[in-house]
Amino acid sequence: MVPFHPQADPRRPERVRWILPGGVLPVTDGPVPVPPPLAALLADGTLTDVTVAADAVVTDLTPGRRWVDDGPRVRTALHAALGDPAGWCGGPGPALPDSDESVRRSVRRLLDGSVGDFVRSHGGSIELVGVRDGVVRVRLAGACDGCPAARYTLRNRVEAELRRHHAGLNGVVEEPSRADRGTVRRRAR
Repeated sequence: MVPFHPQADPRRPERVRWILPGGVLPVTDGPVPVPPPLAALLADGTLTDVTVAADAVVTDLTPGRRWVDDGPRVRTALHAALGDPAGWCGGPGPALPDSDESVRRSVRRLLDGSVGDFVRSHGGSIELVGVRDGVVRVRLAGACDGCPAARYTLRNRVEAELRRHHAGLNGVVEEPSRADRGTVRRRAR
């Protein structure tokens, strides 16, 4: 049995880092297929995300859930998943079922996390408008609205990351900003 312990994130109460001894998992820092015990918790809505770091497995509870209630199930699933380290190395592929709701959860995770932090650091924001039939619709605001680098951010930070988990993603589409509604905007493709 692999020893690990939970570490809460005081800024994000839904997040727990499960600290591991170094070298337990043969992968680090990036999207990987989630082994079945944890994938079941993603599929049933207990978790919204599972990420592997060099020294931890990071899990995010679905809003409205509590660690006091769901923590034991997550711990048990993580123990089972760590019992088979090869299960974390299956190569690229969807970590979640490709339903619109699972894509929406992934987009929220990105916009609430690393991508959102990046665009906010530049004075901008990306708002999720909706997900339908595998197409993600977003609206750019602040410094991102009209910024030439915004398309790069959408394609190489948002869409590329989503495709790692959702092979059936049909694209990320920018909606006109609220200020531009009713006007025609030319979009680079």
